[in-house]
Amino acid sequence: MPVRMVESPAPSTSSGANPGQTSLQPCSLLSVGQTFSGTQNVSSPQKEEAWRVNVRIQGCDLNHGYVCGTMEALNVPMADTPVVTFWEGEIVDTKNYTFFTNKWKATPEVDIDHWTKFSSFSPLLSQVEVDGGKSLDLSNYQYLFMRWKEQYFVNVGADCGLTIAGFYYVCFSCVDGSINGYYYDPNSSPFQKLELKTTNEGRSGFSFSSYELQ
Repeated sequence: MPVRMVESPAPSTSSGANPGQTSLQPCSLLSVGQTFSGTQNVSSPQKEEAWRVNVRIQGCDLNHGYVCGTMEALNVPMADTPVVTFWEGEIVDTKNYTFFTNKWKATPEVDIDHWTKFSSFSPLLSQVEVDGGKSLDLSNYQYLFMRWKEQYFVNVGADCGLTIAGFYYVCFSCVDGSINGYYYDPNSSPFQKLELKTTNEGRSGFSFSSYELQ
């Protein structure tokens, strides 16, 4: 059974010569091989639609703010098979990455609009507006904030009818392993919500087919 972290108070502003340089604490629920299952709401004004989604963590390096994995989307209308993508993620640790994306067509205003969708971000907002959160101490906060960027399709071609031009703003709970996210792509429906829960693969979870990552 995964070890649960003790709930901690809201992060404080770092003090001393190197603000924001504290390291994040390991989270047993964000580890290589961990799987998650849930849905992504892709509804448009014309149609209500949600895809079933499975995620597996393939790599995690907290010292460098790095995480990667595979995402499998099922019941995608324009695809004959589940669509699997490989993604790489930036963990907001105020050392390697801040809350400001500075790429992928995301402005600070877009960042704030998406991060504020998460209630756990509320205690951080005022400081993030000042410096992107550089001076925050997130080392013992019970939530991890990340950006996931899909890099390529694993089992289908780029002409499958789907786009991976955007990226996900993600909030991960170290208490129960739940994941909430919002997809951002100026050319896609706004605020597509990703909701995942940790699974025990082979028991109450799901099974991935075998895919060779490039």
